[in-house]
Amino acid sequence: MMIRNHGIKAIVAAGVLGGVLFVGCEAHHQPAMMDVATSAENEKGGAQLWEENCSRCHNFRSPTQYNDAEWQVVMHHMRVRANLTAQEHKKILEFLQAGNR
Repeated sequence: MMIRNHGIKAIVAAGVLGGVLFVGCEAHHQPAMMDVATSAENEKGGAQLWEENCSRCHNFRSPTQYNDAEWQVVMHHMRVRANLTAQEHKKILEFLQAGNR
């Protein structure tokens, strides 16, 4: 009975160690994958982000259709509805407001 008990403990210990190593590896690789997504997001300009996110539901509107303050209100609302990141929101807003300069 004593040998059998040690065998079970060894199996449980190996399973726990394997789980810890697996979780450790998984946690190590996730930031690298997130860095790639963040990097790709940073490379896109406001016009491209507008096309990918806004044009799915909206026809093209001239950026001069609204003034800077109005675009700020529109984009604040649409950031929530379109689930835009802060970076996407900023780039699209800058793209739209650039038409007023």
